[in-house]
Amino acid sequence: MVSALPLHLEAATLRRRGRVLVGPVDLSLDARDGGVTVVIGPNGSGKTSLLRMMHGLQRAEGQVRWALPADEARQRQAYVFQQPIVLRRSVLANLAFPLRLRGVPRPAAFAQAEEQAARFGLTGLLRQAAPSLSGGETQRLALARALITQPEILFADEPCAALDGSATREIEARLVEAAQSTRLVMATHDMGQARRIASEVVFLLHGKVHETGPAGAFFAGPKTEAAAAFLRGDIVE
Repeated sequence: MVSALPLHLEAATLRRRGRVLVGPVDLSLDARDGGVTVVIGPNGSGKTSLLRMMHGLQRAEGQVRWALPADEARQRQAYVFQQPIVLRRSVLANLAFPLRLRGVPRPAAFAQAEEQAARFGLTGLLRQAAPSLSGGETQRLALARALITQPEILFADEPCAALDGSATREIEARLVEAAQSTRLVMATHDMGQARRIASEVVFLLHGKVHETGPAGAFFAGPKTEAAAAFLRGDIVE
């Protein structure tokens, strides 16, 4: 199967009501299998906007170019929001929904949904209405649903922002497991989390890519003073 990667952003800019939210950005995601690209930066630096622009949720100026036509590349992706969106249906129906959209027959879709639920510890909740789940359960459902189609790229926007330590640990384990085969691009404000799971870091400042590189090298010795200050916990403006 031909890969949707690499992804190249060239002078990519996202505006809202005339205001630049992020950009111009020049950035590439290469075609390797798996790995975790973590997007970090101060509040308001454009982390969410960058993910939405890459995924195509919002139209950007400049170039956002995949190795495949945009519509085909979009079919190889999934997105998990900071505040997960679930259907007013059962957990089982939520998990089966992406498969049904792709034309998988109902019996096969529900069988795959049950298998996915077992992987994510949701088997006992299959008949429960998804909106009644706890925060951690909802995030597990959102992640399981996003991964059920085996996407090549998964975008995750602060997937642990509202979770306690136990739920965060569980979600991180699922993310790391998924990243063995799926390219994960994740925004987070949690530097401990970034250090634990990142293989690559993109540091945003004022809506622009200020520094990027392998996670080990970045955390050991950032190249710019702004990145070093951010890692120290200083206020970076």
